[in-house]
Amino acid sequence: MEEEAKKSSKANRRSHFHAVYNLKYHLVLVTKYRRKCITKEILDRLHEIFKEQCANWSVQLVEFNGEEDHVHLLIDAHPSMDLSKFINSIKTVSSRLIRKEFKAHIDKFYWKPFFWTRAYCLLTTGGAPLEVIKKYIQNQDSPN
Repeated sequence: MEEEAKKSSKANRRSHFHAVYNLKYHLVLVTKYRRKCITKEILDRLHEIFKEQCANWSVQLVEFNGEEDHVHLLIDAHPSMDLSKFINSIKTVSSRLIRKEFKAHIDKFYWKPFFWTRAYCLLTTGGAPLEVIKKYIQNQDSPN
């Protein structure tokens, strides 16, 4: 069982020059004032926009979904990626396109050019639980 976990973990790693990595992030974006303005059509369009933007930034969109007032993205990014710039870019592009393409609907919720709140939630995810990693580090064969 443990051997399978090691193989699976190695299979998920990526490499670039001198770095080997497996970095997954859970990103949550929330609509301004938490307004319930995301419809099925808007959610589908957001998925298309995020896939395109992720490709432009060499980021893999692993999973996407959302509700009426927020969306979740699971992304795989390179360690040199400037995540704050990436997030700012996808929020700006998606907001602009959604407000343009769904203007009549969005105007019912916002009188100014808003869509996303300024804040976002970004969490690292995947891999072993923290306690397992702590024990692994504590049990290293330290030199005497």
